[in-house]
Order: sequence, then structure tokens, then C-alpha cells
Amino acid sequence: MAVASNSSTQKKRYTATTLLFITLFLFTIYLFSKRALEPSLSLYKNPFPQIPSSSSSSSSSSLPNSNLSLPNSTSTERVAVDTPSSGSNYQPPLLYSISAQPLDPPTQQPVSSNSQTEEPTEFNDETEQDPGRENENPFGEMGEIGCDLYLGTWVKDERYPLYKPSSCPYVDEAFDCQSNGRSDSEYLKWRWKPEGCDLPRFNASDFLVRLRGKRLMLVGDSMNRNQFESILCLLREGLHNKSRMHEIHGHKITKGRGYYVFKFEDYDCTVEFVRSHFLVKEGVRINAQGSSNPTLSIDQIDKTAKRWKRADILVFNTGHWWSHGKTARGKNYYKEGDYLYPKFDASEAYRRALRTWASWIDRNVNPSKQLIFYRGYSSAHFRGGDWDSGGSCNGEKEPVLSGAILDNYPLKMKIVDEVIKEMRVPVKLLNVTRLTNFRKDGHPSIYGKNATAGKKVSTRKQDCSHWCLPGVPDAWNELIYATLIIQQTKSKSKNS
Repeated sequence: MAVASNSSTQKKRYTATTLLFITLFLFTIYLFSKRALEPSLSLYKNPFPQIPSSSSSSSSSSLPNSNLSLPNSTSTERVAVDTPSSGSNYQPPLLYSISAQPLDPPTQQPVSSNSQTEEPTEFNDETEQDPGRENENPFGEMGEIGCDLYLGTWVKDERYPLYKPSSCPYVDEAFDCQSNGRSDSEYLKWRWKPEGCDLPRFNASDFLVRLRGKRLMLVGDSMNRNQFESILCLLREGLHNKSRMHEIHGHKITKGRGYYVFKFEDYDCTVEFVRSHFLVKEGVRINAQGSSNPTLSIDQIDKTAKRWKRADILVFNTGHWWSHGKTARGKNYYKEGDYLYPKFDASEAYRRALRTWASWIDRNVNPSKQLIFYRGYSSAHFRGGDWDSGGSCNGEKEPVLSGAILDNYPLKMKIVDEVIKEMRVPVKLLNVTRLTNFRKDGHPSIYGKNATAGKKVSTRKQDCSHWCLPGVPDAWNELIYATLIIQQTKSKSKNS
């Protein structure tokens, strides 16, 4: 009887243990099945998240009729954005009445200045793509904007400029007109106003959030350096702590250096400049006398192109170096392959060089990940000559508000239009030519050098091509900001 009792007890223990094991096993399977069926939130996270808008905006920061009006739009949201204080008395204007909400503020986690963005692999025609998703990049679709942002006029706005003159350490001497002795200031108070809509008020903090984790690169000549310094100053206004922005190599901006990388630590983004006068390859040849002469290979991309691949947003330009000297004359200067043309038309060389650039873009840019701008030709305003022949523009204090110059659209821009239309990769044209036609008052003229220490200002050589900062290039960057807002808003509406 004892043996039978022990056997019965052991069977009960075995049965209980088995049931417990089976129960635990089934519970474990349930947990893992539940996790497997739940989608990862990170896969669906919006790369441009939004925060709820305020229910009302400050009337002091709004302009009448300031809604961004687009055809077929059904509603416009008003948002008030508090721009972070810079610690100074000067406060940049606030964002007013736009069709997009500001994005999440920055995290305050420190970011290493040595972090590098991995260079993307080359993208070419043979790369497999989903045709329906080719233009669905995180910056929004590249379709047409309902309102033409580049047809309009300049209007007086007492809240301008967007940053205080002489307050930005990234403006080099050549563009720092107020520090160099220019006494009038009305040229600072003009705002670009498109016909049929208003630009969203520039908000540096919101722009920085849209750039978070990305590389914005400006590639071109000194006019793009002019724009590069402008965007550094504009974005600097969005920082609580100005020391959280710096050039990663410790370089100060000068004419002589052709590559800069500015890091915004709290946003893990960079704004960069790469000098490339022509976007195609400059070279030299040795003539029969043993002297070296410059050449331009209009069928080869510039040597700096290896840097271009690394950027998420690219802003290109070339133009002013094609208008004078050896480039305009075209004698023993232009090359294709190993052939040096004895004489070649500069306009045709410009067209072929742009097609070389366009071909590189089509082969190397992934439109699902990168956004490309080409900034159009910026007008010069020389009187009585050119930059090297006594031309002048000093004493100009107001924009041109009428006259034939306002309709001037140079052959270079017609070539740009033609080439961009032929491209496979979408390129957004920052067509600033007509808006710069107005601004004969915005150039450094005689104020490109500091002469406040009792030195006499020379009027013999004046700069009527570049722009004072603050000034006209700020509007070019406002247009980039507006384009991003509009495209991201359209993309969000399309996907909702």
C-alpha cells in the first residue's frame, strides 16, 4: 500500500509540473507573438514632426493679409512662435500667419562636432527605384508652387532687418557695410512681397528644426558665399546659446578659403560652403613660351564634386565669372576632352558647362533623399562702366521701382531654364534675377572696406555685384525656407 501511495503522489507531482511548464510555454509564445505583430513606431515616424499650434497669435507680430495664399487651399492655420531670446536687446520678428506649423524644438543633448555624415553611394540611371516614390523625399514633393514667389515687389517693413547690422560675426569685411561706414539704413527695411501671396515670416528656430540631422551645402562663387554668410546669420538668431554654433575646423570666413562647415550642435546639422566658380573643372596649360595659362574643361565636373554627394540639401550657382575677362573672350580657354578651342562663344560654353553639371546631378543625386536648388543670376548695378572699368553705384538709397531694368532677364537665365527642364532629377530654381533687378541700393559700393578710422574712402573701384549684409541675400534664404514649408505642407496633405 505504501508503494502505491508513493507512486500516486509522484504522478500528481509530474502532472502538476507538466501543466505548469505547458502554461509557461504558451504564455511565452503569446508574448513573443504580440511583440511580432506590433509595428515599430520608428518605421512610421514623421521625419518632420509637428507640435500643436497655439490657438491665437500675437497681433503685434502679424501683418494684415499675411496668410500664405495658394490656389485651391481650403484653410490657413495661424501659429505664434516664440523665437528664443539671444540674450541681447534685439529681438528678431516672429513668425506670422502661415500654412504650416512650426516643428519640434531642439533637444538639448550635446552632439559631437566630429560626427560625420556617411557619404551616400553613387546614384545612377541603373539604380532600381520605385517610380511612384521617386520624388517622395523628406523635404516634400518637388511640384509647382501655386503662387509664383518670384514675381512681386519690395515693400517697406519697419521690422526688418531680420538681424541687427554688425551683430553677426560671420559677415566678412567686404559685406559689412554698416561697420565700414555706410550711414544710411533705409536699404535694410525692405521685404520681398510676391504677387498673390505673402512669404511666411522667417523663423530661425523652425528652420533649424527642419534641418535637424541634415547637411545644407551652398556650392558656387562668391555670390553663394554672400548667401552662405546670410543664412549663418539668420539661423544664429534661433539659438539660445550662440556658442553652440561653430566652424568645425576653427576657420574664420575669408575670401581666400573655399570650404567651411558650420555645426549647429543642438540640431546635429551643418551649413556648408564649397567654392566652385564654374561648377566645371578649372585647369592650366603650358603655352609655347613656357608660361601657364588657365583653361576651363566644360565637359568635366569640378574637382569639388566629391563633397557635393555628402549633402542632403544643395544650393548651386554660377554666373558672374562668365561675364568678363578670359571667360567672356573665350580665346584659347575652353576645352572639351583634350581639344582646346582657339575661340569659343562664352554663352555656348555656359550652356555646355551647365549640361555637364546637370548630367552629374542626374547620375549622382538620389531625389528620394536629396533636395536640389539652383539659385539664379543676381543682378549687378554698375553705372558708367563695369567692376574693373570705373563702374559705380554709390549714393543709391532706394530700389528701382519702375523702368526697363525690372524686366531684364539675361541670356544666362534662359539657358538655366532650358537645362533644368531637360533634367531627370527635379531641381528647384531660386529665380532671384527679377527681385534683384530692383535693388540698386543694396550693394557695398564704396563700403566694402573698413574706412572708419579716419581713412579716406576710395571711389575708384566699387562693388556693385555683391550685397550688403543684412540685405538682399536674406530674402533668398527666406525663399528657401518658404519653399520647404510649402512642399512639406503639400506632402503632408497628400499623405494624410
